[in-house]
Amino acid sequence: MAKRDYYEILGVSKTASPEEIKKAYRKLAIQYHPDKNPGNPEAEEKFKEAAEAYEVLSNSEKRQRYDQFGHQGLGGNGGFGGAGMNMDDIFSQFGDIFGGGGFESFFGGGRGGRRTKKGTNLRVKLKLNLKEIANGVEKKIKVKRQVLADGVTFKTCTTCQGSGQIKKVVNTMLGQMVSASTCHVCGGNGQLVDKKPADADARGLTLKEEVIAINIPAGVADGMQLSMSGKGNETAGGVPGDLLIVIEEIEDEILQRDGNNVVYDLYISFIDASLGAQIEVPTIEGKVKIKIEPGTQSGKILRLKGKGIRDINGYNRGDQLIHVNVWTPKQLSKEERQILEALKNSENFKPSPDSGEKSFFDKMKEFF
Repeated sequence: MAKRDYYEILGVSKTASPEEIKKAYRKLAIQYHPDKNPGNPEAEEKFKEAAEAYEVLSNSEKRQRYDQFGHQGLGGNGGFGGAGMNMDDIFSQFGDIFGGGGFESFFGGGRGGRRTKKGTNLRVKLKLNLKEIANGVEKKIKVKRQVLADGVTFKTCTTCQGSGQIKKVVNTMLGQMVSASTCHVCGGNGQLVDKKPADADARGLTLKEEVIAINIPAGVADGMQLSMSGKGNETAGGVPGDLLIVIEEIEDEILQRDGNNVVYDLYISFIDASLGAQIEVPTIEGKVKIKIEPGTQSGKILRLKGKGIRDINGYNRGDQLIHVNVWTPKQLSKEERQILEALKNSENFKPSPDSGEKSFFDKMKEFF
């Protein structure tokens, strides 16, 4: 099932300010909060959907990628993984949108549980060549991430009694208000390390190298960042962070990328331009033969339909544009010079562009 547009979910325009986005999410989160809608799976899904939309649109970098490339620009999800996201993730990251007291201040602490802490994210750079970018590819990379050590055990934090929060009741003129803050002893985990192996740090974590398979969609661009949920560093009593993959495009020595199109500069001889020829040219998929019509002018642009880069949203594929350049020899033999001198005054060799000849600028406008 296709994901809904994030702006549509929150009911805001694409030019909405960060404050408008926050206000819209706050309204939906109150409306569909699980404690306000017990046993209502539809409300829970809408609650998750709103959180996913807010997670992207409240982040300027993710919002920019989403505006440009849609859902595919985020690696197919908004970071949580859509409807299958962890509810604790939402309360951990966005609970404070309601102020110091979090969700609990609005619903009287109905959930009663501690917020789940999230591990730190990992960021890696992934180099891709033009063919891999054009068609998409699966890459396997080695990542060193922090994981819970084997044999580590935990005990309940006595300061917060395992809740991860320290709550205070404040008397005001409007009555009692409950505020909550993260426990300073356990850092919000609700647990402390009891026993750990020698190779683990004070948090019970150890460094482990893993091989992770990454499916890169076709059409990614240099600098684009994809996200794999739960493949970052682990944390005691919480959920793992994410693995952020930054795309680094390797410049091709022959073909140039222009959006989803691929551009190739073809140099042909004056003779081939005059008589016509069959010439082999490189493409992303390999070499193909093209026909040069007799009388081809320098600057002519030929199009190979569908030989470019697939759109990241998977709807279309770009073309390969071949820019024809007629090569003028820099040195001539005595015999070559004599032949050209004999043809110099021929009427067919005098430049005589007709009204149908387009300028290079007009040709580029035609293709773009």
